[in-house]
Amino acid sequence: MLKKIDVGAVRERPAGGSRPAPTIFNFTSSKFAHRHRQGFSLRDPLARAIGVKKDHFPSIIDATAGLGRDAFLLASLGCSITLLERVPQVAANLQQALLEAQQEPHLAPIIARMQLIQTDSIAYLQHLPTEQKPDVIYLDPMYPPSRKTALVKQEMQSLRELVGFDNDTTELFQAAMQQAKKRVVVKRHRHSPTITELKPSHVIETKVIRFDVYIV
Repeated sequence: MLKKIDVGAVRERPAGGSRPAPTIFNFTSSKFAHRHRQGFSLRDPLARAIGVKKDHFPSIIDATAGLGRDAFLLASLGCSITLLERVPQVAANLQQALLEAQQEPHLAPIIARMQLIQTDSIAYLQHLPTEQKPDVIYLDPMYPPSRKTALVKQEMQSLRELVGFDNDTTELFQAAMQQAKKRVVVKRHRHSPTITELKPSHVIETKVIRFDVYIV
C-alpha cells in the first residue's frame, strides 16, 4: 500500500544547484517492462540472498530505496517491503513512479505490497518498535564510481546528482544488524570491499555485482 511520504528527518540535496529533480525512472517504461516480462524468479541472485522461497516471503525493509527497482522485483515475488529514502527529490520521484504504476492493472498488486517512507534510515531503524522489525534489511549504498568503471547509465547519473555518496554506511549497517530479525543483505560491486570488517555469513555473486549476506 502506498503511504503518504513522511517528511521527517531528511538529507538535503548536495550543494551545486537548485533545479527541480528530473524524472529519473518509472516502472511503466518499456525497458523495465521488458525486464519484468523476462521473469524474476526464486533462482535470481537477489531473491536467493534475501531468502525468498516458494513458501516463504520474508518481510523486508529496503533502507536505501533509490530508484526502487530491486524492491519492485522482490514485491513481484510476493514479499511485503518498506522502502526508506531520505533525499526528498528522490523520494518524490519514486512516489510518482509508484503512483503511475498503481494505475496499471497488472502492476497494481505488486505496488500494493510496497510502502514508501521519506525519512533518514538510521534514525528510522534506531527507533523501530520491536513488533515492526522485518525479517530482512536490504542495503544498496551509493559509493563513488571506480576509475575502472565505464560511464554509468543516465538513470544512475541523475540519481548520483541528487544523492551524492553515502558516508554513513557503517552506522547504517550497525543499525540494520540491530533491527533485522534474520539477515542483512548488502549489495556491492563484485570486486569492492565489504561494507564492514565483519565477514559475511555467505556471498552470492554475479559477473558484475555480489550480495553479502549477514545472518543475524
